[in-house]
Amino acid sequence: MQRQPTIEWQTNGICNYDCSYCIQSKKFRQGHPSDEEIEKFLAFFANLQGKWEIKMSGGEPFAFKGFMDKIIPGLAKLPHNISILTNLSVPLSILDKFVSLVGDKLSVVSVSLHLEYVQANEFIDKVKTLRGWLKPETALVINNVLVPNTLEKLLDIKKLVESSGLKYFPQVMKTKHGVFPYTEVDQSLVVQLTGKNPTAKQANLAPSYRGLLCWTGVEYFVLDQQGHAWACRTGKRFQEGYLGNVLADTFKLKSLPMPCKYDICPCTVPANRGMIEGIGIVNRHED
Repeated sequence: MQRQPTIEWQTNGICNYDCSYCIQSKKFRQGHPSDEEIEKFLAFFANLQGKWEIKMSGGEPFAFKGFMDKIIPGLAKLPHNISILTNLSVPLSILDKFVSLVGDKLSVVSVSLHLEYVQANEFIDKVKTLRGWLKPETALVINNVLVPNTLEKLLDIKKLVESSGLKYFPQVMKTKHGVFPYTEVDQSLVVQLTGKNPTAKQANLAPSYRGLLCWTGVEYFVLDQQGHAWACRTGKRFQEGYLGNVLADTFKLKSLPMPCKYDICPCTVPANRGMIEGIGIVNRHED
């Protein structure tokens, strides 16, 4: 199976939302790299061997002024593909500029629907406008956390999204200890929203890949705003699989894949980039 080398880069910690179900602690939703550090990040990306996908998140990437002023113009000059996870709160005029700068490099645009902050119809209209600006081969998905006590409403949201010709990507709610323990009633609604046996392209169920050969740390890694790198998100949570710091020139990839030793893979990106042996596909990954 072909693998797509991928970096998941938390560009900054700033977020303009404060969702009740956010798994990221408030103490980490702050701070950003300096202009000098951004230049070091860009130099690091420029020196990577081969063509990588740089998937950016936050916080909220667009909430950091340096994202559009420094990061995006810099990435536009590099050979790598770009993906982004955003709550889409930024004005359409800024999104238009973003697409103008890097639209030819965009692989996946994942927009998060947070009903505590937006109206679904307005949000979907905005996404449809964005879809019209993107090249056909750029995947665009609306991801949605399956928050307990909202699931019946989310069934209507799913229908609304899909009737608009857009991709709905449900995600089970995660906690600091794993997946939220849904009630039996809610679990039946979760299945209606995700399907009975969804692939990693269709939903995020945060499964276990324990024992399967995993290429994270070799052709995939997680990078934070301070330059620290880990092999994967679960490894970062347990402070394992540390690869060094790209800003301090101590970063080094692992040379060989290893069997996964964790009971949860909270993000579908590794599976959808071919990092888990026998799981996922690379073409038209949609997360």
